[in-house]
Amino acid sequence: MSKISVIGTGFIARGLINLLHENPKHELIKILTRTKINERVDVPYSDLLTNSLDELIEKSDLIVECTGDPIYACESIDKIMKAGIPVVTMNAEFQVTVGSFFADKGLISEAEGDQPGVLAMLHEEAISMGFKPLVYGNMKGYLNLHPKLEDMEFWADKQNYSIDMTTSFTDGTKVQIEQTLVANGLNLGIAQQGLIGLEDDDTWHGGTMLAQKAKELGYPISDYLLSPKLRPGVFIVAEHTVNQAEGLRNYKMGDGPFYTLDRPYHLCYFEIIKTIDRLLEGRGVLLNNGTHPSISTVTIAKRDLKPGETIKKGIGSFEVRGEAAEIKKHPGHVPIGLMYDVTVRKPVVEGQILTFDDVEIPDSLALEAWKTIEKRVFEG
Repeated sequence: MSKISVIGTGFIARGLINLLHENPKHELIKILTRTKINERVDVPYSDLLTNSLDELIEKSDLIVECTGDPIYACESIDKIMKAGIPVVTMNAEFQVTVGSFFADKGLISEAEGDQPGVLAMLHEEAISMGFKPLVYGNMKGYLNLHPKLEDMEFWADKQNYSIDMTTSFTDGTKVQIEQTLVANGLNLGIAQQGLIGLEDDDTWHGGTMLAQKAKELGYPISDYLLSPKLRPGVFIVAEHTVNQAEGLRNYKMGDGPFYTLDRPYHLCYFEIIKTIDRLLEGRGVLLNNGTHPSISTVTIAKRDLKPGETIKKGIGSFEVRGEAAEIKKHPGHVPIGLMYDVTVRKPVVEGQILTFDDVEIPDSLALEAWKTIEKRVFEG
């Protein structure tokens, strides 16, 4: 029986904790939290809570990190990987910010369940069947680049999410982060800064339009469709050889030349265990951000910012949002995953991409890791 520990006590972590406790193949060992243990009555199996990362490292065969905090995750994962313990993340924010720093330092993989991991799984299936993917798509139901606080408070309460998580879903930062990870992890490009985000209620029709764009560009792309009618899942649009057209037509895949493979659901923490099994069984990494990423999620000002203003947390804030963009086109940009406890140094106008000259960022291992990644990218 494998000994598994979890870092985090949010919605994803709590669901996984319950599943692990019921799983006959795994033993839930410890749950790491930064909060006061005696106050966490909301966490199942609270007797397993600890504030000691060393305790997890000492007792675990594998550790799952799902805090959504790139800065904290960077510190924790650095120590875990130095101890030679495999890591599964459901933390795309960590992956696109500093995951490339760790990609060649041990066994670390993003999990199935969130859209990037499910797209990686669908990619494996598509390739094994001989398809040649052109579009790796996310399905997003709603977008508002400038949501209001009162609206986010309402929906956060209704959905039992934090306000910042709800805001990052609404203003598109989350989907931009997810598709950045997909692009880097599967060696794709993007069609434009901020992605296309085509509004279409039909994955076949919208996917075909994105595939035509990919053909024009000459490379496969990471993007998304926007529709309140689509279920929250993923899709791949691909080509196949001409001699398979009849078979694909018989299986109701259409006349080609583009074929849509969709998975109209993703079950987040329910699917993490599949990636835990994958790593422990020696089947290799499902998805990471690659050692030489080409895409970053840059920080975009939602409004004019004045010197002296502070931003406690960029992801899910009302000051900034994230957009996927090519790293080499934006030297010196600040990835939104580094926007924690930041002070504005220079006037910034709405819509501007923030650079390290514009803000003062506290020293951290994550900041050092990003600088290493950026240098690696520009030096090739």
